[in-house]
Parts: sequence; structure tokens; C-alpha cells
Amino acid sequence: MTTKAITGLIIAVLLGCIGVPMLLISAVLGGSGGCTPAYPNGSAQPGIGRWDREQVSIAATIVHVGLAKGVPRWGWVVALATAMQESQLRNLPHLGENNDHDSIGVFQQRPSQGWGTSEQLADPAYQAGKFYDKLLTIPGWQQMPLTEAAQRVQVSAYPDAYAKWTSDAIQLADALASGSASVSPEAIGYCGATGTWTQPVMAFVVSGFRSESRPGHDGVDLGAARGTPIRAASAGVVVRVRCDIEPASWGCDRDGTPSTPGCGYYVDIEHPGKIYTRYCHMLTPPYVAEGDQVVAGQVIGLVGSSGHSSGPHLHFEVHLGDQSEATATDPVSFMAAQGAPLDTPVG
Repeated sequence: MTTKAITGLIIAVLLGCIGVPMLLISAVLGGSGGCTPAYPNGSAQPGIGRWDREQVSIAATIVHVGLAKGVPRWGWVVALATAMQESQLRNLPHLGENNDHDSIGVFQQRPSQGWGTSEQLADPAYQAGKFYDKLLTIPGWQQMPLTEAAQRVQVSAYPDAYAKWTSDAIQLADALASGSASVSPEAIGYCGATGTWTQPVMAFVVSGFRSESRPGHDGVDLGAARGTPIRAASAGVVVRVRCDIEPASWGCDRDGTPSTPGCGYYVDIEHPGKIYTRYCHMLTPPYVAEGDQVVAGQVIGLVGSSGHSSGPHLHFEVHLGDQSEATATDPVSFMAAQGAPLDTPVG
């Protein structure tokens, strides 16, 4: 099969599996993109929840431009919430001098402030690309509350307005991401994977699940350095945030020891299908609270050594059915099955 034929086949797979065209547009990427340069067609994209076809097509544009630029899912959520506040996910024309000067488009960016020409800003993909470009220059944006990250990009007169769209943006991002979860391995290699699971940290497994030397070890230890961001392994709802140390007088705001009981600062997340993940020994209080919705890859805390710990690492558990010890399963096998493999344990 020729290269041209292979390329055509991959593009067909993408359009068939995802349901909306991928937006890896060379103008957005600043070079030759890997995928077909197509825009979403409102008549081909169904509505999702409260959002109609036009709005979902624009949201798909925002998500896929983020994917093309390698932006993690939390960035998609920040961008979607911003566009929801600025335009209700509509590609608005210039609405006159009474509408915030020369603001235009999905993100209400202004030619007079250097975002681009009026013609460029009429393109939702271009505006999304400019939004992400600025977001990625902000140190620590992944650890910021959504409204702070959005405001650092937009410099809005109403900086607190973005927060009210957090849940809507998470739900829409997850709906669009799940729609692309069935992309074939060939297509993933061609355009880059979204994936519904991701590694919580990129580090070696230094202690395995219920090994001969540690039969009561219900997870794996990932040897990441102190202060490494810990990411939610998949989308879900935070169901537990604790400082788990007895006696409580020891506290979680200092390193534990091998004789200190408990998980230290930790988080439990419930994922669809009654799957639970646990993240232990955080350095500081977690960045999330019980009831928060999170997306895959969202930073939820930092690697530390609180609780029963001999040094900085992430203790990571997976439970199937509930959060009890009896339901713990080997995270190495589980994550490999989700397409987000951890390294092989060493003992």
C-alpha cells in the first residue's frame, strides 16, 4: 500500500471513530500537522446536554487544538470554561463599539491587543491556539484554580466569572474525549492519543503490589522526586481527602518515617464503573476537595513523604468495587490494560 493510501485510510479511521474531524491544522501548529486539515461541521456533530450542535463543534475545535499542541486535559477545561463565559461557545462577530471595544470570536480576543487580525480571530481554531500558546507560558498554571489560570490569559474585567463554568467544561471535555477513545492504534500513532487513563507520575515502580517482601502492600510505590506533580489517572469525582496519621499530633505537614502509620495526605477518586484510585504521601494538602470533578491528567497534589514513608514517592492504589483492602488490584496490570502502563516493579 502506498504512503498516500495509508494516509487516506488513517484519516478515514479518524473521522469514523471520533465523530468530529481532528483539527491539527498546520497554521495552528506553526508547521505541517499530521492530520487532515478539516473543521467541524455543525450539521455532523450532535448536541451534548445543554450545548447545541454549533456549540459542541466549537468545543471540539478547542479540545482538538489543545490535543494537537500537547496540552493536558486540564488545559482543555480551562479553555472551554473561558469560551463558555466569553461567548457561550459561539463564534461572535464584532458586535459594535458598545461590546467591549473590538472583541471578536469565541474567546472575545481583540486585534488591538495583539491577538491577531480580525480575519484570523474569526477562526475558532486560531483563537484556541492563541489561548493555549499564552496559557503554556504561565508558570504553574496546572496548579492554579481554573479562574486564576483563565484570568492570567484573558485579563478580564470580571476575573471570577470563569469559575461557574468548571463543571460544564469538565463534562463537555470528557464527553468529547470519550468520543475519541476508540481511535485505532494506527490513528493514535499518526495524530497523537487522547486516552482516558494516564500515569499519575512518570517514575519507576520501586516497590510492587503485595510482593513477597511486602504482602500487605496494596499498591505500588513510584519513586518520583519531592514536589513532582501528581495527576489524576482518569476522570472522576474526588470522594476522599484526608490527613491519615495516628496519632494526629504527628500531623502531615512534615515527613513521616517507616514507623509512622497512615497514608499521610492522600486523595481517593471514584471513576466510572466503581473504580477507585488512591494517591498517598503528598507533600502538602491536596489541591482538590471532596466532591470535585477532575479530568485525566489534572494535577491533584505534589509528591512528598508524609505518613508511613521512608522517603519521597507516590503510593498509588487501584480498587475495583469499593475502597476496601479486599478490592485492591495490581496497578501495574490494571494500568497496562488501560493503555497507560507503569514500569515493571522491582521487588
